[in-house]
Amino acid sequence: MSTIHHPAEADARRDDLPSMRTWIGLAVLCMPVLLVAMDFSVLYLAIPTITDQLAPTAAQQLWIVDIYGFLIAGLLITMGNIGDRFGRRRVLLSGAMLFGAASAVAAFAPSAAVLIGARAVMGIGGATLLPSSLSLISSMFPDARRRSLAIGIWTACFAGGSAIGPVIGGVILHHFWWGSIFLLNVPVLVALLILGPRLVPEYRSGTTEPFDILGVVLSLAGILPVVYAVKHIAADGVDATGLVVGVVGVAALVAFLRQQRRARHPLLQIALFRLPQFSSAVTSALICMMTLGALSYLTGIYLQSVLGRDVLAAALAGLPMAVAVAVFSLGASRVEALLGTRAAFVLALLAAAVGNAGLLFVGTDTPLWMYLVPTTIAGVGYGIVFSLVSEVAVGSAPPERAGAASGISETSFELGSALGLALLGSLATAVFRADGAGRGFAETLGQTLDRARSVGDSALAVDARTAFVDGLHIAVGVSAVLLVVLAAVIAVVLRRRDPRVD
Repeated sequence: MSTIHHPAEADARRDDLPSMRTWIGLAVLCMPVLLVAMDFSVLYLAIPTITDQLAPTAAQQLWIVDIYGFLIAGLLITMGNIGDRFGRRRVLLSGAMLFGAASAVAAFAPSAAVLIGARAVMGIGGATLLPSSLSLISSMFPDARRRSLAIGIWTACFAGGSAIGPVIGGVILHHFWWGSIFLLNVPVLVALLILGPRLVPEYRSGTTEPFDILGVVLSLAGILPVVYAVKHIAADGVDATGLVVGVVGVAALVAFLRQQRRARHPLLQIALFRLPQFSSAVTSALICMMTLGALSYLTGIYLQSVLGRDVLAAALAGLPMAVAVAVFSLGASRVEALLGTRAAFVLALLAAAVGNAGLLFVGTDTPLWMYLVPTTIAGVGYGIVFSLVSEVAVGSAPPERAGAASGISETSFELGSALGLALLGSLATAVFRADGAGRGFAETLGQTLDRARSVGDSALAVDARTAFVDGLHIAVGVSAVLLVVLAAVIAVVLRRRDPRVD
């Protein structure tokens, strides 16, 4: 029998197909994603220069880098809800203005405290940009296959932006002063403000459900004190301040989880974590971004302050990993089609682990290829994982909770980036300080090298570089172990989910 195609059905199918204007709108939405992701990592190569100019303490140095990520992680779901209520495009453009203004302040910050404050405001703006841009894609691409492609492009922009941030920062620093890395944001955001209203449609859900204000307060009251305690203990050792602040933070997190179980409209859908596949995907995002963030931050200092390369050479050395992350993030679907979800996930995590473990062989005078090979291997693994996380997290959740699952998955990426510096970065700092006890070390490697130059003590410089490498080894060693354990867990949890893998 022949099939009769009604004109109305054909018109409906054609209406579902995105126009060229829609694809250009996607490109506009990806611009802030690239910026937000780059600003997680763009300072990694700039830290030695900022240390020379602003003389931050060890704790301030870490806060400069990761206060941005913590505020994004803490406010992401809240800002997504605000966008649903008041208009996603409106919130996107408002966040762009806030982000741009804070970037300008950061560029000309006269002190470490001002820079930390500006980065905090950038984090608030970034928390509006990510969920608004991703949720707008769903309304712009009603066709499932093209929506999947659009979300894949969005994910690749985020993963690639985070990886290429140090490279962009290094190239800019080679030619201009450190504040110029923030001014890069301004023209891009101006373009978004001009093109966004013309190419991106408005959307609002019309929901009248109340905000979970208490949940927002408790989550931030838990995350920030815990992170501060970790940083304080790493910098100054175990003392009453670190313990008290840490206990307060843990108590607030416990209160947050209890409140979320009782809340009528919670920020966090606790029930989703009862799904093993969902929990595994979110944990993968958290740990992978945590280890990648620590790796990028510590190796940026290693290339400049240990191997003595200038900022441009350090940036170019980071390019192979950045390219690997971006390329394999886009190509992850082919790897998954060839191997299956479970095998692709496990092998990607093991590749990231091998890359981190390979850095255990670098020292104070090793050739550059011994850095390039393992970081590129790690980039391949990270790129595949980042693309698979969203698919597994959202696919494992019931359809009616897919939006909540997506928001939690995003939050895990942001929180992981910040935790990498707070936990693994602080661990490396603690090792550096322990090695330097009684040997005349300053708080950071850069300050110690300045001290060695000022007094003409070459032995102090050698000892400081060796101590930093010891801290780097401990951090990447812990990262490798975490990734291997995670791969073993994923292999078990996803076994029943993927019938293509025995």
